[in-house]
Amino acid sequence: METIDAIILGIIQGLTEFLPVSSSGHLELGKAILGDHSVPEESLLFTVVLHFATALSTIVVFRKDIWEIISGLLQFKWNEESQFSLKIIISMLPAVFIGLFFEEQLEAFFGGNIRFVGFMLLITAVLLYFADKAKDTDKKVSFGSAFIVGISQAIAMLPGISRSGATISTSVLLGVDKSKAARFSFLMVVPLIFGKIAKDLMSGELSFNGENNFAMAAGFIAAFVAGLAACTWMIQLVRKSKLSYFAIYCLIVGLIAIIYGFTNP
Repeated sequence: METIDAIILGIIQGLTEFLPVSSSGHLELGKAILGDHSVPEESLLFTVVLHFATALSTIVVFRKDIWEIISGLLQFKWNEESQFSLKIIISMLPAVFIGLFFEEQLEAFFGGNIRFVGFMLLITAVLLYFADKAKDTDKKVSFGSAFIVGISQAIAMLPGISRSGATISTSVLLGVDKSKAARFSFLMVVPLIFGKIAKDLMSGELSFNGENNFAMAAGFIAAFVAGLAACTWMIQLVRKSKLSYFAIYCLIVGLIAIIYGFTNP
């Protein structure tokens, strides 16, 4: 992988991670257009590296929220912070199950199957469209809805299904306030990404060869910087704008991806 390509993909990851348009789907599209023919394992490795970068940018932006949660937990009381943390843990269970028992099957989808990504983007568009029709409320995420949102997050491990789009849409369709849904969506993924990195490091599955290390580092930095800018600006855009705008975008990109996939097998 060329360094310039890695930087471009890093910027794509940083910008699309915080919008409901599927960062993994856009990464697969970007890799296909840039001519990345990595085997699925290498392609997935680069995707994990970029997600790790945006997870760090999420921590920086939400540092006050995270510190409040940690401070609340250290009080060892059944307070709002401990309840929120338990909801995060509950939301992680479906994705952890998929990651532990279906990791090999999941890796197969990260090999540049553009038509598949296109169809998944169409599903994302449908989710966003219906979520846009939901009424605004001030309801918080409940324990039950946390698990259902977690199922959406597990499904969104497929490239083309927007993680933030699926989780925010599911929360909103369950009657959760959009702002609270967005906050929960962005915070719930951070432990999963760090858990994934730790698991792969301990098992030796993350191996970096000398040829791609510099390119991956460049992509990591690009994703982190772009993520910082996107998270501070675009989170407000997600909360205030109509989700139908993103539904239209996913519909258009999905159709283009499907056409591209059939004309460039």
